[in-house]
Amino acid sequence: MNVNHQNLTTKCLIQLEEIGIRPNKILRNLPTPELVEVAIQGLEGELSSTGALTVKTGKFTGRSPDDRYIVSDDTTQDSIAWGKVNQPISEKNFETIYHRMLTVVREKELFVFDGFIGAEIQNRMPIRVITDKAWQNLFATQLFIRPTHAELLNHVPQFTLLSVNDFGALAESEGTRSETFIIISFKKRLVLIGSTSYAGEIKKAFFSVMNYLLPKKGVFPMHCAANIGSNGDTALFFGLSGTGKTTLSADPERRLIGDDEHGWSEKGIFNFEGGCYAKCINLKAENEPQIWAAIKFGSVMENVAIEPRSREPQFGDVTLTENTRAAYPLEYIPSSVIPSTGSHPGVIIFLTADAFGVMPPIARLTREGAMYHFMSGYTSKLAGTERGITEPKETFSQCFGAPFMPLSAKEYAKMLGERISTHNTKVYLINTGWSGGPYGVGKRINLTHTRAIVRAALNSAFDEITFVHDNIFNLDIPTSCPGVPSTVLNPRKSWSDERKYEISARRLASLFVRNFEKFENVVPEIRNAGPSI
Repeated sequence: MNVNHQNLTTKCLIQLEEIGIRPNKILRNLPTPELVEVAIQGLEGELSSTGALTVKTGKFTGRSPDDRYIVSDDTTQDSIAWGKVNQPISEKNFETIYHRMLTVVREKELFVFDGFIGAEIQNRMPIRVITDKAWQNLFATQLFIRPTHAELLNHVPQFTLLSVNDFGALAESEGTRSETFIIISFKKRLVLIGSTSYAGEIKKAFFSVMNYLLPKKGVFPMHCAANIGSNGDTALFFGLSGTGKTTLSADPERRLIGDDEHGWSEKGIFNFEGGCYAKCINLKAENEPQIWAAIKFGSVMENVAIEPRSREPQFGDVTLTENTRAAYPLEYIPSSVIPSTGSHPGVIIFLTADAFGVMPPIARLTREGAMYHFMSGYTSKLAGTERGITEPKETFSQCFGAPFMPLSAKEYAKMLGERISTHNTKVYLINTGWSGGPYGVGKRINLTHTRAIVRAALNSAFDEITFVHDNIFNLDIPTSCPGVPSTVLNPRKSWSDERKYEISARRLASLFVRNFEKFENVVPEIRNAGPSI
């Protein structure tokens, strides 16, 4: 070990000791080849024919939202939107779990990643990710923003995450639902994760942290992808997991800013991360060439089956889960924007995967309509994205990311509305789900058609096209779109039985209305912008 590296390690150990973490050994910011080598030697995973490391995450192949908690204390008591999503845990129970974890890690070799979240210098946060698995540290290395050597020399984390896969909570005495937990303490600036190996929990925990801290600085945090055209025009793609954010934002004709988490500041858009986390079930080179090419050495594949002899990934294999994932650094996408920032967006696209098959493939939204659908966040949870989801299930996830939003939906929607007005941003609602009938009867909307619709929205093609109004959903639908059959644009025409369409559409409209009733003191202009029954 050279003197410089030894000094860095010593400094890190001192910082860890200040918060009570005294591991047997730490390995800090190991280079990618070394992390891959350690993971393989430790039997954590194996190399696929693409060069990517493939790992299995055990019984958790998706997030476990019911096991996520925020510490209720004097800093959060009156600011968090407490409820089923943001579950409180007491300071006492947090401290009890943490001190037991500290005892366990004394015997462990820990991997430390020091880096950043937030590509805009004024709004980035130094973070530390501590894991007991090399592959999870590789995941953090590829997903977050990697420091330069000079930045690493002076790195002081403002938030630390500690993940110990084989440590569980004592549910009966420590206030958790099960042995699994993801706990955020804003007061202690700590995230604790135990008894789950799914790396997405690491990524989303820090997303939740930013979603709480940034609004206090006047920055709008968003669960969206972003890309930029040759003319410098930025576009945002909102949507829950599986609705197409990563797929549609990875456009060969545009440059990728990021695929999942962004902030909107006074200067423009900035990515929170330094990598992408793509779903890769049924991945094909011809459909998603950029993602296909990014799965190479340095990437991490979660729960992707590989053929034993050839070690070729079997992307169509759902033996373990449909929520197969690949994590890779942003620079693996050709022409990605680094540092990943962009101008104020000219177009915003809300993505939904409608399992009923009644939402139009595209609709234009007013400012108030955008705020309504943003607060509603309608989609279908797709198989595998969360534990227990085996087929599409309708859901309303406010802000298109309720599991990660600690504040009330109205606070985030207000920030969205202000920015739409200030920057005259166009907003469209695009359905990437089913057409011609519900799940099991209809078919998933053709990706080629969706790409053509997105292209038309980004190129202002709809400015010259006539729209018709849908009275059930209170939406304006274009009568034509370059590259898309007109029958595809109107979902009513895609059903063989119009009466069944009407029944299904009105049922979904009633779900919208019923869901929106939970929002109190919403101005009539926003409430009336939604579906009617």
